Formats: sequence, structure tokens, C-alpha cells
Amino acid sequence: MTLDTIDKKLLDLLQNDSKQTNKALANKLNLSVTAVYERVKKLENLGVISKYVALLTKEKADMAFVAFCHIKLTQHTQNNIVEFENAVNNLNEVLECFHISGDYDYLLKVIVKDMEAFREFMVEKLTTINHIGSTHSMFMINEVKYTTAISM
Repeated sequence: MTLDTIDKKLLDLLQNDSKQTNKALANKLNLSVTAVYERVKKLENLGVISKYVALLTKEKADMAFVAFCHIKLTQHTQNNIVEFENAVNNLNEVLECFHISGDYDYLLKVIVKDMEAFREFMVEKLTTINHIGSTHSMFMINEVKYTTAISM
């Protein structure tokens, strides 16, 4: 799939503010409202745009404690991987989970209220998942860069 320069500009505009009206987008792109609507629908139908979300301020949502957890499985069988990934998908505290190369098998981004909530998450949820051999956690000191936008 090839995106033209207008599609890329449209995607940049939507990533910056997806609540813009088609009319506002049309003015910025020098297109008709109908043309913008059709392009957005095309990008949605092709799966380039998968969904629209509201990004929350962690501190205002009282969820400012961010931890990164490395996970090592006991064995790398298909069953263990599937079970672990299914269990992690059901943990609301886990914002992101990556199957990675290196010394550990997974990297989780976890968000909770505070250190006490993190300990509770570790003891009562994460470490109860079968097939976890070891964990290693690190805590965010300061968020230097945060974006969800993919540069086009």
C-alpha cells in the first residue's frame, strides 16, 4: 500500500488532533470536505487507522507510577508463550507488552497509582501467572519523551 503526500499529511493532522472536523482538515489540506471524508474512510478500511483514543494525563488520573518489568519464562514452549500472553492481556495495569530478544523474553510497561499498588500488582497478579521464571523491574524517574504519533 502506498500513501500519497496528502494521505501522510492527513495522518499527521489526525495524530495531532483526531477531534478535528472534516471541514477543518479540508481547509488545512486544500481539499473538499467530501474528499477528506473519503480519504479518512479509505485509511480506516485499509487498517492504517485502527482506532481513535483519548490520551489521559497520568498525574491527573492518579496513575503516575510507571514501571518496566522484564519477564523471563521458565520454558519457551508454544503453550507457555500463549498462556503468558493471554494472561498479560487481561491485566489492566499493563499498558504495553513486547516479546523481545536478549536476556529476558518480555518487556511490560505497567502503570499504577504508587509503589504500594505496584507491589500489590506484582504479588497478587503478575507473579501468579504460570511459567514465569524471573522478573526484573525498573521505575520511571522522569518521562523525557512521550508520543503515540508515527512520523510520516
